Amino acid sequence: MFEIFMTPTALYIDPSTASIVLTSIAGIAVAISSTAVILWRKAKKKAATVLHIDENANKEVEEDIVINEPVEK
Repeated sequence: MFEIFMTPTALYIDPSTASIVLTSIAGIAVAISSTAVILWRKAKKKAATVLHIDENANKEVEEDIVINEPVEK
């Protein structure tokens, strides 16, 4: 009954099919990892808001330097 699935021709995987499968697996892995990173950042930001933690509390900030030069025509 299942002898048709055991023939060598039924077990052959075309190289282009294998490439598509590997590319799909890599794409799924990238999508899952990027979703995890986005959710982690949102959770971290929410926790900082709830706990009243300021990420920029002890950081030194420099002034913006603006140079206004006259435009020659």
